[in-house]
Amino acid sequence: MDLDVAQVRAFVRTAEELHFGRAAETLGISQQALSKRIARLESLLRTRLFLRDGRGVRLTAAGQRFLRPARRTVAAADAAVASVTGHERPLRVDVWGHLYAPTRTLAQVAGKAGALVLGHGRDLPSVTDVLLAGDVDVAFGRVHPPLRAGLTHRLVRLEPVDAVLGADHPLAAEPSLRPDRLSAGVLWAPGPLDRLDFLHRFADRFGVRETATSVNLGLGHFLAGITEDPRRFALLPADVPLPEAPGLRSVPLVDPTPLYAWSLLWRTGDGHPGLDRLTAACAAEARRSRWLEYDPARDWLPEPPTAPGTPRVRGTGVRARGAPSAAPSYGSRLSSPGSARGSS
Repeated sequence: MDLDVAQVRAFVRTAEELHFGRAAETLGISQQALSKRIARLESLLRTRLFLRDGRGVRLTAAGQRFLRPARRTVAAADAAVASVTGHERPLRVDVWGHLYAPTRTLAQVAGKAGALVLGHGRDLPSVTDVLLAGDVDVAFGRVHPPLRAGLTHRLVRLEPVDAVLGADHPLAAEPSLRPDRLSAGVLWAPGPLDRLDFLHRFADRFGVRETATSVNLGLGHFLAGITEDPRRFALLPADVPLPEAPGLRSVPLVDPTPLYAWSLLWRTGDGHPGLDRLTAACAAEARRSRWLEYDPARDWLPEPPTAPGTPRVRGTGVRARGAPSAAPSYGSRLSSPGSARGSS
């Protein structure tokens, strides 16, 4: 059975829009032409892929099963054409956790990854939706369980986290702090903790019982709120550039040092050639800048890496010893910077 890629593309776009008019518009064809392509595909497959009734357009069970391999077919066809014509579609990249400036890391590798188009920052659940829908090719941020099926992630960077305190905070003069010394303070968060996995886990692990939340209107607005209560503190990755804000101090956290894990996330089996270049560029920069150093005796991760893919011990060039061997609950191990891209 030979599939017509134009028909498969019509199916994928209609499945994503669940609206024949909008799908036809995005493909640049008439709704009648789209309907004919879908009808021919259904005839070839000898099954209905869509249900159309008063409630709108829905996928049948067969359509739901067909959608994921159909997306892979379209992606493979696009990659095949690009390999011959040289006209490759830019890699569509999305980010989340924008308060922590994820584009800092991407900017260090973007020049070696080919043409990129950056999407709008979202939270992890929204990013997984657009990835699985095929609207973006890869995303960058902190991955945490639960992670939906059909996605692969690759650890890119482990970034130390600092505490940001107001000048009137009782611990503001300390050169460094153990995280548990913050337990009597008020964790200042850019939203409810049940939506902020890293902050939620930090508070649980180090006994922080009191929190206060801000409306996320950007880093400057967020940090200004710290000075409103001398007990407040915030957590930020150490390399995030702080805006000019009087009365603030950034203090390193030690014994252990919390690490914020940045990862790439993509659809399993995505064939865009730019994805290989991006993962390779991240791996090379991780080796050069020592992004994946980890000492289980000195550092804290909410989900410790598994033994086979454990990042290097800080400052030694060897792999960490004594790291837990149980796989994280979302079913993917953290990969060393030199390992090849694959599914998890």
